[in-house]
Order: sequence, then structure tokens, then C-alpha cells
Amino acid sequence: MAKTEKSQRWVFYADIDGSSVGEGVTRKILAYDEEGMCVEHSFEKGAVGSLHSHPQTQITYVADGVFEFEIDGEKKTVKKGDTMLKQNSIVHGCVCLEKGALIDFFTPMRKDFV
Repeated sequence: MAKTEKSQRWVFYADIDGSSVGEGVTRKILAYDEEGMCVEHSFEKGAVGSLHSHPQTQITYVADGVFEFEIDGEKKTVKKGDTMLKQNSIVHGCVCLEKGALIDFFTPMRKDFV
């Protein structure tokens, strides 16, 4: 297993290590460069993505599962296929209602993740 390198052209999912980033939450850093980053977050039922903000714009695609998301004080339940836009510095977080995975796209990249 390995860690993805910046500007790595081919990233094979099976070759990438996941890291625990909270109780019941695992992160896999997928392809990225200075301009953007793709990350998978896998959640166990009941796991929490604490409310936070960051200077990057983030788009989240629900790959699997059901989540209650809060974005800028508004809560909605989302499921597989749904997408959310979280512009820079907007407070957001989630609770996993059914085990699942989120695919996050950040622009620019999250240097704090690598």
C-alpha cells in the first residue's frame, strides 16, 4: 500500500492506504495537485464530520449511504447521487445515518491533508 503523491497521474484505489481521521471515519487521498484535490471519506453509521470551515471551496458527492448535512446553518438529509457545494469559509459538517462514502473535491488542494 502507498500514499498518493502530488501530481501523480494514475491513482489506483486498491493501492492507496486509508487513514483514520475520527471515530468511524477513514480518509483516502486520491489524485491531487496545487489546483485541486479528490478525497474519499468513508463513514460508519453514527460517525460525525464535525462542524468546521476552511478557505477551499468543496464539492461533495455522496457515493453511498445516507447523511444529515449542515451547511451554513441549514440541515438536509442527502443520499447516494446527491451533491453539495460548500464555498470557501462556509461552516459545514455531517452525521452518517447509514454507512457510506463521500467523494470530496477541493480547490485549491488541502495542504493540511498531506
